[in-house]
Amino acid sequence: MKEGNMSPNKSPYDTLGVSKTASSDEIKKAYRRLARKYHPDINKEPGAEEKFKEINAAYEILSDEKKRKQYDAYGENMFGGQDFGDFTRSAENMDDLNEILKNVFGGGFKRENFGGGFGGFDFGGFGGFENENLDIVSNLRIPFETAVNGGEISISVNSDNIKIRIPSGVESGEKLRIRGKGKSAHGRNGDLILNLEVEPSDQYERKGDDLYKKVDISLKTALFGGKISVDTFKKNVNIKIAPNTKNNQKIRLKGYGVQNRKSKIYGDLYLTTNVLLPDINNFDEQTIKILKEKL
Repeated sequence: MKEGNMSPNKSPYDTLGVSKTASSDEIKKAYRRLARKYHPDINKEPGAEEKFKEINAAYEILSDEKKRKQYDAYGENMFGGQDFGDFTRSAENMDDLNEILKNVFGGGFKRENFGGGFGGFDFGGFGGFENENLDIVSNLRIPFETAVNGGEISISVNSDNIKIRIPSGVESGEKLRIRGKGKSAHGRNGDLILNLEVEPSDQYERKGDDLYKKVDISLKTALFGGKISVDTFKKNVNIKIAPNTKNNQKIRLKGYGVQNRKSKIYGDLYLTTNVLLPDINNFDEQTIKILKEKL
């Protein structure tokens, strides 16, 4: 088995030093041997990091049956006419190579880890395919209040700050597509696809379009009734508490939940009472005596 080098007109097979008929086991063995040898945390010689990057790119192509078939069918045309060595060196770092390869082959790749900072990574794409993927997929955490009411958020994409509008009523797991804010190639712009994750709230729980919130009330209010003020996502409201209200009793505020994006109908807000018990040590002896007799 010949060892890969950095010579011109090199293919992924040349990089790993295997034949085009090599089995998956032969490819894996060659990769692991070369990756250990050129790992930048181990090999401090000039060019080791570039070599390691090329070895990983070659393995990620040849270790996947579908991607290997793609390469065997199209060859260097997949890399915009460059040979494989020049193609891998066009990326400044591992993350860039990740983005470069993903659009050529699409999808995620295996990971191999050797205990260092360069041990494993997902690759993305580059190249000149007419069906190349120019979309950028990213995760975005948004505040609970923004998910309920909607709003504008500024994010950084490709070193540019852009403002995006979050629709009201979004939930974790939903995707938001921003047209034209992906990668650019051959006069085309991809989209930015955001996987939304809603941050939890320390006050509210959401179930569908309904919201749930605990509200504290004094023992006096629970026993004799009264009014309390409650902040909601719409406005501050005054709530009438009936006499003899029990702990964990539910109060429904119709239409104070989350607006459904399809029907435009608001869900409800359910308040759960939390009766606060006073400290008996703050009462005088006469009051304590009466409470013991009456309760």
